[in-house]
Amino acid sequence: MSGHSKWAQIKRQKSVADARRGQLFTKLAREITIAARDGGSDPEANPRLRLAIQRARDNNMPAENIERAIKRATGGTEAASLTEITLEGYGPGGAAILLQVVTDNRNRTLAEIRSIFTRNNASLGESGCVTWLFDHKGVISIEAGDNAEELALLAIDAGADDVKVEDNFVQIYTKPDDLESVRKELEGKGVKITSAELSLIPQNLVKLDEKSALQNLKLLDRLEELDEVQHVFTNADFPEEVIESYRSKAAIS
Repeated sequence: MSGHSKWAQIKRQKSVADARRGQLFTKLAREITIAARDGGSDPEANPRLRLAIQRARDNNMPAENIERAIKRATGGTEAASLTEITLEGYGPGGAAILLQVVTDNRNRTLAEIRSIFTRNNASLGESGCVTWLFDHKGVISIEAGDNAEELALLAIDAGADDVKVEDNFVQIYTKPDDLESVRKELEGKGVKITSAELSLIPQNLVKLDEKSALQNLKLLDRLEELDEVQHVFTNADFPEEVIESYRSKAAIS
């Protein structure tokens, strides 16, 4: 799971930048709209919408933006035109890459993503070519502080499957159906949750050399910049020195 957490840490650092916040809100709004369109606008009766709203709140999305995204689901052709796509492929060094995409123009988005893969020494594959390499999990992140061990024990008691401590964060892994109950149990004990979401966790990691790691980070970053790409998952295992170098550049860019 370390490959997931390293990439998640990079994304977390980048997402707090004000320059990227508008883009993040766009993706969160689309997620809410799709959930409300497909499952109804009542969060209590729609688990996917409830989770999307909570994720938006975790990222400080204004309440009016959330309400507007829900209303958009039943407000006309805009929501009806949105299509969900899963795309799969391979990055430099053979790392698996899986994208969850929401678009109102399938052909345009596919052409743009294919171009990004090609320009970055990567290739899109057939449907199902890498999906089997990932497991569906709930992932809860908590700032560890000085009580990481205590938080880990609380998480296990709350029903977590696994707990990892990396980069001052406690990463808690749950069964998908247990994500909400574990979160509520932890919050009931006064734990402040940084984020909670459904994710895809690689079963095994592909170790990359420095060159391939940098190429993959550039590719993943470029894909993340697309408004239509909601989530990016990989089984790449990045060398620690490459991660630190990339973080330093991200912090000043």
